[in-house]
Amino acid sequence: MSTPATFLPAQPPWRLRGRVRQWTQRLHLWLGLSVGLAYALIALSGSVLAFQQPWLRAAYPQLAAHALPDAAQRAAVLTRIADEWQSRGLRAADLPLAELPVWQLYFRDGTRRYLDPAEGSLLLTRSRNGDTLQFLHYWHTHLLAGKSGEHVLGVIGWLALFLLVSGPLLWWPGRRHLLASLRPHAQPPTRRWASWHRGAGILSLPLLVLVSLTGTLMIYGAGTAQVLRSAFGDPSKTTAPPALAARAAPIDWNAVLIAAQRAMPGAALHRVTLPTARNAQVVIRAQARGEWHPVGRSTIWLDPYTASALASDDATRDGTGTRINDAIYPLHAGRVGGWAWQLAVALAGLLPLFFLVTGFLFWRARTRRRN
Repeated sequence: MSTPATFLPAQPPWRLRGRVRQWTQRLHLWLGLSVGLAYALIALSGSVLAFQQPWLRAAYPQLAAHALPDAAQRAAVLTRIADEWQSRGLRAADLPLAELPVWQLYFRDGTRRYLDPAEGSLLLTRSRNGDTLQFLHYWHTHLLAGKSGEHVLGVIGWLALFLLVSGPLLWWPGRRHLLASLRPHAQPPTRRWASWHRGAGILSLPLLVLVSLTGTLMIYGAGTAQVLRSAFGDPSKTTAPPALAARAAPIDWNAVLIAAQRAMPGAALHRVTLPTARNAQVVIRAQARGEWHPVGRSTIWLDPYTASALASDDATRDGTGTRINDAIYPLHAGRVGGWAWQLAVALAGLLPLFFLVTGFLFWRARTRRRN
């Protein structure tokens, strides 16, 4: 006689249970209704900043429709910048490029000034208090509160990541019911808001985690870089050469830029830090071929008096951990992958508000039904 087959009962799908589930639900609800508001406002500002350059050109037409300067004009304007602006808190100057064909000057108080590419005359001054994009940028990166705001922003970032991860853990229905659980519903209200909140959250989870995680890691810049370098065993980066003593000698800026280009052939020169009394080196940020960062993470140090390169660091030759760290900003800001990724980043900035609203409406509908 044959032995009758024995059928084992189907294993129930894995789910959070007991007190762990209860506390996760409570934290997800109350953090979502409190921290979720700040997260939504920060993310909304990010959606606007994803298109910062087009907004800037549209708001200030005087910054567009300029021809790029020739070598002699660039040298003359750099001389003028050093004479007129360096003593007034200038940190660095961006060279005119096709995306923004004017000089962009960065000052220690957060002010930005824009100069005519050929003559160096002042076209525009933007400050945090009088410019919407500057205000949104300061809110997005510092919550309008300097270093203290940056620390708070880091905490909000980690709590937002908890919300993003805890949602799927609370939702997981098992593989057999996966598609059915993502179906949107119209009625009753509790089911409608829950299904919209849940479905959008699951489908957009990879995008939201990537944008939120990169934004949070940027807050801990030096620490993030060190952890990644250690994790991947990167070799030490090229360090800046010893400080150079200032001299009362003229600087041939055209020769300096030529020396920088020779030190890193094929790279686009983007940002210039001018000599100071403490260190007379010229430091140029450059974007080597293959770099994602819009300004570039490659660096060239130069002696401006002899127009010679002292050292250079090609970011494309860095170790894996350093290159991952260099990719964090362009991924977060939508500055790589063309308009498709830019739109994706902008969409990611709108979703936290959607989750805040649908989560609140679900909570209110459920509370009313219970009462």
